[in-house]
Amino acid sequence: MQIVKHKVVTIDYTLTDEEGKVLDTSKDSEPLSYIQGIGNLIPGLESALEGKQAGDALNVSVPPEQGYGERDDKLLVSVPRERFDEAGNVEVGMRFQAPTESGMRVVTVVGIEEENVTVDANHPLAGETLNFDVKVVEVRDATEEEIGHGHVHGPGEHEH
Repeated sequence: MQIVKHKVVTIDYTLTDEEGKVLDTSKDSEPLSYIQGIGNLIPGLESALEGKQAGDALNVSVPPEQGYGERDDKLLVSVPRERFDEAGNVEVGMRFQAPTESGMRVVTVVGIEEENVTVDANHPLAGETLNFDVKVVEVRDATEEEIGHGHVHGPGEHEH
């Protein structure tokens, strides 16, 4: 069965950066399952998997514009430190959810000064070329419920 829109695809993968450092992998854990064609994966990887089938293996290099986008310096924002009072001791590297014009977004603390905290709303992998080593484990039809909910339902998962 080929990977096309509304198929549930299960993959084993290893993600590395341009220097070969492993950023994420499904090794030592469960393979990743997603629904093709509804935006569950970054566009470059989803496009490369289109038309493949169980047993296929591929190496995919995804440029930033087909991954998490280019870094945008406008997404580095200095905010008053008192907005973090409830968080306690704020440290560089901490992540928080913050409201933005386009909805809730995860921001990362990148700088701390006496009066302000600088946060970065770019995805941590923005601006990076992402290299995937992928093996397609399984391809099946998505159920109508899975398509309606926008995600794969696994064994033992309770209804929403």
